[in-house]
Amino acid sequence: MDIATLVLALLLVLLVLALCYALRWVVMRRHGGVSVALRWQPDRERSGWHLGVGRYQGEEFVWYRVWSLRVGPSRVFRRDTLEIVGRRDPVGTESYAVPADSRVLRCRPGDDEAIEIAMGPGALTGFLSWLESAPPGRRLPRAG
Repeated sequence: MDIATLVLALLLVLLVLALCYALRWVVMRRHGGVSVALRWQPDRERSGWHLGVGRYQGEEFVWYRVWSLRVGPSRVFRRDTLEIVGRRDPVGTESYAVPADSRVLRCRPGDDEAIEIAMGPGALTGFLSWLESAPPGRRLPRAG
């Protein structure tokens, strides 16, 4: 096997992999997914944003990382334990790493460490509506 054949085979594998990612993104968006950037451990200086698609599944908001080989969701947040503790606009270069016109929500998913979720206006409205439509008797803390 010569080097040209090996390079061609590698390029073909990379092309198929890229097409699979693109197809996954399109299918998830068409079936109710919204573009969401997520940052865990936001208090760490070098904590970065990760792009993904979020979907609502009953009492859960599931998040799929775009560049992941995982078939299932990368993160799962339950509505009854998710608490918004702050809101802000993206700062500095963050605006390039999150969806366009995003707001950043600082959340505490239960007893876990804080996370930040960034989403555009339409996705944010849907997310807040989903969060506020919790069953009766659940107290929802609000962030200003």
